[in-house]
Amino acid sequence: MKKNHKSLQRYRGIALLLVVLSFFLIECAGQEEKTPEPPIAIAIHGGAGTMRKENMTAEQEEAYRSKLTEALTLGHEILKNGGSSLDAVEQVIILLEDSPLFNAGKGAVFTNAGTVELDASIMEGKTLQAGAVAAVKHVKNPVSLARLVMEKSPHVMLAGEGAEAFAQEQGMEAVPNEYFHTPRRWEDLQREKSEEQQKNASPKSLLPGGKPGAVPQDLYGTVGVVALDKSGNLAAGTSTGGRTNKRWGRVGDSPIIGAGTYADNRTCAISATGHGEYFMRLVVAHRISALMAYRGLSVNEAAEQAIRELGELGGEGGVIALDKNGNIAMPFNTAGMYRGYVDREGEVWVGIYGE
Repeated sequence: MKKNHKSLQRYRGIALLLVVLSFFLIECAGQEEKTPEPPIAIAIHGGAGTMRKENMTAEQEEAYRSKLTEALTLGHEILKNGGSSLDAVEQVIILLEDSPLFNAGKGAVFTNAGTVELDASIMEGKTLQAGAVAAVKHVKNPVSLARLVMEKSPHVMLAGEGAEAFAQEQGMEAVPNEYFHTPRRWEDLQREKSEEQQKNASPKSLLPGGKPGAVPQDLYGTVGVVALDKSGNLAAGTSTGGRTNKRWGRVGDSPIIGAGTYADNRTCAISATGHGEYFMRLVVAHRISALMAYRGLSVNEAAEQAIRELGELGGEGGVIALDKNGNIAMPFNTAGMYRGYVDREGEVWVGIYGE
């Protein structure tokens, strides 16, 4: 009888152990199922300036919001499907360059000579590789050429005829400069020249360092993208036609690594838009990264401080910034900035004015 009792206790013990083990395995399986996917996020801008609701028709506003949403959807789909942040940045900027709505690619502004000159840059945060092009006239999508400079050349920046020659060597299709011409931008140039004549402005008055606000805000046009992929890699890119009525081969901050574009997996990715001369003098994009790295500021704190310092110097514009955890900052000191994001929770948001 005692033997049977001991056997029964033994069986009960084994059964209890099996139950405990089952609960443990179920709990582990549940934890595996609940393991969150690595965060992905993307943010874009389409330039900063005098965007005010009273100055824009309902049709114009819808066109901008629709294109920004289309761009965000494209980029997020690339990231969601396992694509790299670099691919997302390039493909979204291509879409924006192909739209006449923005001052980049097809919608770029005219120079004083009546031509279009384009600048672009791209950077990835894992190895700090970067590529940029400046003052190109026949490259349909300058951001793609910037990426080729990064991946297919030993250089970071190529400009003018040299960049065009490299594009040809890489098999990029050349387009006539007239491809970029749009009636809206031509009217902008004529209006700017007329105002310049009326003010009897000298070339010196168009250089940076004058009174704050001396440059009309509606000249600040750029497109930019920052992205974080499933591998935890950040990337940033910026593309622009520069400023209406620019001359002497002027190049702004957009193709300058550290000024208008920067990406570092340890901190954040940044793309800027605004009065380029000030962004170059403050090295704004890298400044934001440095504030995070050396002072321990959050991406929002660092971006806000950089734009505040920009304003104190007399510059105007804004940035989009995205940190390694998917946090997004989009400060600006102008009336508006075309911008939007898909955050790490998948929420989509698009804005134009000072919301």
